[in-house]
Amino acid sequence: MNEKREKEIASKRALAKKLKQAEVEARKKAIKERPPFKGLQIRPTASLFDDSGKKEPGENNWTGYGFDLHPQVTFISSCVLIIFIFLTLMFQDQAALLFSNVLGSITKQAGWFFILVANIFIVAALYFAFGRFRNIKIGGADAQPEFSKPGWYAMLLSAGMGIGLLFWSIAEPISHFGNPSPMFNLAPGAPGAAEAAMTTTFFHWGIHPWAIYSIVGLGLAFFAFNRGLPLTIRSIFYPILGNRIYGFWGNLIDVLSVLATLTGLATSLGLGVQQINAGLNFLFGFEIATSTQVILIAIITGFATLSVVAGLDGGVKRLSELNMGLAGIFMLLILFLGPTVYILSGFTQNLGHYITSLPQMSLWTETFKDSDWQGGWTIFYWAWWISWSPFVGMFIARISKGRTVQEFILGVMLFPTLLSFFWMAVFGNTALFMQTTGVADIASAVAIDEAIALFAMVENLPLTGLLSIIGIVLVTVFFVTSSDSGSLVVDHLTSGGKLDSPVPQRVFWAIMEGVVAATLLIGGGLTTLQTASIATGLPFAMILLLIVYSLRAGLVQEFDVEETVRKQLESVEESHLLNEAIASAVQDEALVNVPNNLTDTSKTNGSLNNKDPK
Repeated sequence: MNEKREKEIASKRALAKKLKQAEVEARKKAIKERPPFKGLQIRPTASLFDDSGKKEPGENNWTGYGFDLHPQVTFISSCVLIIFIFLTLMFQDQAALLFSNVLGSITKQAGWFFILVANIFIVAALYFAFGRFRNIKIGGADAQPEFSKPGWYAMLLSAGMGIGLLFWSIAEPISHFGNPSPMFNLAPGAPGAAEAAMTTTFFHWGIHPWAIYSIVGLGLAFFAFNRGLPLTIRSIFYPILGNRIYGFWGNLIDVLSVLATLTGLATSLGLGVQQINAGLNFLFGFEIATSTQVILIAIITGFATLSVVAGLDGGVKRLSELNMGLAGIFMLLILFLGPTVYILSGFTQNLGHYITSLPQMSLWTETFKDSDWQGGWTIFYWAWWISWSPFVGMFIARISKGRTVQEFILGVMLFPTLLSFFWMAVFGNTALFMQTTGVADIASAVAIDEAIALFAMVENLPLTGLLSIIGIVLVTVFFVTSSDSGSLVVDHLTSGGKLDSPVPQRVFWAIMEGVVAATLLIGGGLTTLQTASIATGLPFAMILLLIVYSLRAGLVQEFDVEETVRKQLESVEESHLLNEAIASAVQDEALVNVPNNLTDTSKTNGSLNNKDPK
């Protein structure tokens, strides 16, 4: 029995050795035979790339005075921002009118495009998740996740839990209740208006934004961990541009990425500071004014700068942990202090209505309605998510090594979406309950200023003072972490993909984010914030469409290599098993035949010995 066991172990060891050798040879052969791949290398762990054409991130950077920057991307981005800030501050009235006209023009002429591309990203994400690429691992076949699945989910939630959820979780449902989407054909405040309001809110915070994030995040993660390229948007375009990512086209892509990220962040920061101002007015009587908000931006940007100096572990990590804890406590307090049964029942019904209405809402463009409702809501949101995607996508990419494509897409699209739905249901249904039962007139507060919606609601709940303070602190910490994380992402983009650029450089971008947010508020408030997102979101939407194509090209190459390796390994295993079976059969036959021969011989000898001699 022991001898048989030892033979099995020896056979398995021999097979493992053969498979390992065959995998190395098959992978080398498959990579050699695929189209040449040369990129901005970052010391890949395996020699999967050509030896020629390698460049280190930031190889041609300008360094000095505490900076280490890519000259073309940094100077062009900075010049565009400085010109924008200067002209807006010099011509404030004209700027406000211009922003309003641009917003109306883009939403009217290109609204259909935003609607269409948002759905294309969902289709693309599902194609990657359930198609032939679904089992490709980020980081290669042997890569292991760096974080546990619960930890990974928690970090995904921290990426999506932002200022916007606090600002719009009450203001948006109440706004839709008083002015329902024309798609539903409901009068303001009608019996079905509350359900339509929550369904529309779910639509804007549902799978569409997370599909956009998943495409950008997957592209960055794949080309960073599977191809050894730095975490910059230009890297995703290597299958299309080749070595031209080093030049004009790569610089243009990263410049647009910087501008999109900064305006997306500035929009969030502008909304956040408006809400902080409203909270301070509610608690302490601070004046709600643009000047107050600019001062608040300066103060909070100072805190963000301290967080930048403290570093990732000492600053943004601790603040993010504080954020998640505070947000969870705040949501649970509203759930149990508010109409709990109404909230939970409403969440269930809201989810069902969202699922059944999703196809129509996704493709509705108000073509046959004499209205411009969609421009201020859906088009703004889709553009905002698109401009926000480099920031969120880069964060998701950095934490997702070792996940399969399917696990990545489904994890990013589904789990954060469901939690966002629950958050919106808790705050939105509480506000709608108060509005429909006459407990409070929150709609009037929202009509005056969306930023005061949260405080108008908590005024009618127990522990009003505590809830208001938590709300202000939460928005402030969100502001700081968004600014810190955003400066880190912009820093990657403007340093040629370097992950260790100097602290003064990150401080510069943190300050720049605050200045842009203040400029947008001075230039016209919410309308200007919306215009900035839509204006930068439009060209970046076209870049995202190219990302889908380029990502597929990269995945096709990876799939072909893995398929070649898999088939070779199957062939080697089959050959090994066949050889083992033949050897075993020969050995068994030998063992069976030897005793028979011996028996025949002994019988013959016995019969000869027993013969009577005559």
